[in-house]
Amino acid sequence: MTLHHPVPAVLRAAGTALILDVAGPGLPTVLHWGADPGDLGDSAQLLLGVRPSWPVASVDAPVRLRLLPQQVDGWVGRPGIAGHRDGVPPYLRLALTEPVTVTGVDGEGGRLTVHAHDETVGLTVSTTVEMDAFGVVRIRHEITHTGPGTYVLDEAACLLPVGDEAAEVLDFTGRWARERSPQRRPLAHGVTARESRRGRTGHDATGLFLVGEPGFGFRHGQVWAAHAGWSGNHVHYTERLPEHRPVLGAGELLAPGEIRLAPGHSYRTPWASFAWSGTGMDGLSDRLHRHLRARPGHPRTSRPVMLNTWEAVYFDHRLDKLTSLAERAAQVGVERFVLDDGWFAGRRDDSAGLGDWTVDPVVWPDGLHPLVDRVKALGMEFGLWVEPEMVNPDSDLARAHPDWILAAPDRTAPAARNQQVLDLAHPEAYAHIAAHLHALLDAYDIAYLKWDHNRDLLEAVHGGAAGVHAQTQAVYRLLDELRARHPGVEIESCSSGGARIDYGILERTDRVWASDTNDPVERQRIQRYTGLFVPPELMGSHVGAATAHTTGRTSPLSIRLATALFGHAGIEWDITRCTEEELDRLTRWTGLYKRLRPLLHNGRTVRVDHPDPSAYLHGVVSDDQRHGVFALLQAESSEGSVAARLRLPGLDPDTTYTAAVCQDFQAPSSHPSTAVPWITKGSVRASGAVLATVGLAAPLLDPEQCLVIELRAE
Repeated sequence: MTLHHPVPAVLRAAGTALILDVAGPGLPTVLHWGADPGDLGDSAQLLLGVRPSWPVASVDAPVRLRLLPQQVDGWVGRPGIAGHRDGVPPYLRLALTEPVTVTGVDGEGGRLTVHAHDETVGLTVSTTVEMDAFGVVRIRHEITHTGPGTYVLDEAACLLPVGDEAAEVLDFTGRWARERSPQRRPLAHGVTARESRRGRTGHDATGLFLVGEPGFGFRHGQVWAAHAGWSGNHVHYTERLPEHRPVLGAGELLAPGEIRLAPGHSYRTPWASFAWSGTGMDGLSDRLHRHLRARPGHPRTSRPVMLNTWEAVYFDHRLDKLTSLAERAAQVGVERFVLDDGWFAGRRDDSAGLGDWTVDPVVWPDGLHPLVDRVKALGMEFGLWVEPEMVNPDSDLARAHPDWILAAPDRTAPAARNQQVLDLAHPEAYAHIAAHLHALLDAYDIAYLKWDHNRDLLEAVHGGAAGVHAQTQAVYRLLDELRARHPGVEIESCSSGGARIDYGILERTDRVWASDTNDPVERQRIQRYTGLFVPPELMGSHVGAATAHTTGRTSPLSIRLATALFGHAGIEWDITRCTEEELDRLTRWTGLYKRLRPLLHNGRTVRVDHPDPSAYLHGVVSDDQRHGVFALLQAESSEGSVAARLRLPGLDPDTTYTAAVCQDFQAPSSHPSTAVPWITKGSVRASGAVLATVGLAAPLLDPEQCLVIELRAE
């Protein structure tokens, strides 16, 4: 259906609603975003009932929050659009140029389209608001300069108001090998912002920016969230003013002079995604996971067990060693073998060779064919590591084309990891890299590219101006081109671990590497919070060696296996050195992963607000609530001498389940007297209601020990 000037306009789906007053002549006013109230009744009475009072000692009218806030409405907060042109007032007064349209089916989401213009400033803005069947809202603006001269766009963000109940902010920070560390604070007056000027998403990127009711958790409380789907500089923020309830905003963070619009030229913001939940953070995850899974390009095949060679051999590339590793990988059930860094010309360490994407003739005199052929003969797919956006100064490419480096003409950007950034917005540099990647994919049977990106973009200058926007667009264009010409090839987004995880890069890739650490204790938190907005099948998670090379921590095999199980599972370990017992356990683990894949990669993620802060309890439950698997992982010793009960939510309260421990993950305890009867017996029967409210007794686990429980409906 298509409606013109509905008063109000409503997008609703899956228990959430976005209600807007679109009567004009100004941009639509957002009346409500949150729980679906159902039948709105008399529209005129609704508008009368929610019309706010005039703010005290302010403008002589209610302050309206439009899709793009403007000072003409009394909004004195952060503007939705800011910019300037010499001799033109910098403040917008946008008016509708045609009726607002709403398309879709009531109760299943829909799309709202707005076209507005400011004749004095010379800007046209087209705004698209979408709600999918899962209640996720996406907003994007397209800004076109219609006046003379050049309009410099300084800022363009998408935002929505949140409920008056919002009183806390939760966002995330981090560093290399310790991404997604939560930080919570009160929601105060003013702006609370997270800005990234790294030229990529960043290890410290929040990923999801949340505000909610006091004390909201994984399974309780109202919570609102925003995500900027952009892989360059970006901003997330919340703002609270005395005149208005809080807002959430997200968008690209523009450098001064980065976007200069000539007459007739346009800028389109990245999609900003918004989600609301009345049942805590798991409710957000459920919406966002389903949103991603519904994409046309979402991976549909089973996520293969991988072995990545990095921590097994590093730069020591020898055909005999790698062939032995491949043979052992096939033995334990690996389905995809990925050759990491070190295969191309001059690459004996990380100081040289980036940019010279030809196979090293010294290390590989017959090319990669002998290894690829052996991997394929063993029944596995072959994957390859690349880092196309970077260049070592010690490379043939940099020596031949120093002008292709993303930097000001008269100086070199600060070095990082012995690398500079290749200016992919330079047409010749782009063509060079694209040709080499196409040649590799044409020459070898490559099913998978591990696409790395190992440094921030500092002093990124393209064409005499800030260049992060152009670089990000060029990377997107290159990925789109590769996928179009080689549609069977999957691509992983790796950025020195989890420094580029966002919905912009996920539109063009099939997997993200959550972190460079395989330390299972560190990984528990990283995967827990990355999983807020990324479903398990897109999140790479590997079993590493006993001693993690990032932290030096030595962990039992059981917790390493259990941690890697809840993602797109793989191995990053020299398993040619494993004992027979370790190989047997790896083989059983890959078999369990393959059996559980339909559940793990299609079910609903459940994270428990466990009373013991020293432990993590989480799981996945199938959509029909007939099957589930949960893991308890003890990060450090508990303060108690008796473990807290395991309360397992997300199950059907009226269904009886059999709960049994997966024995391969149960390590021997130093407290044998604390054995739990139901575990000793092998299983227990209980209803979903009992499991969620009363719970199950748990053993007192030693630090870095775990328990994995599978549940099946009777």
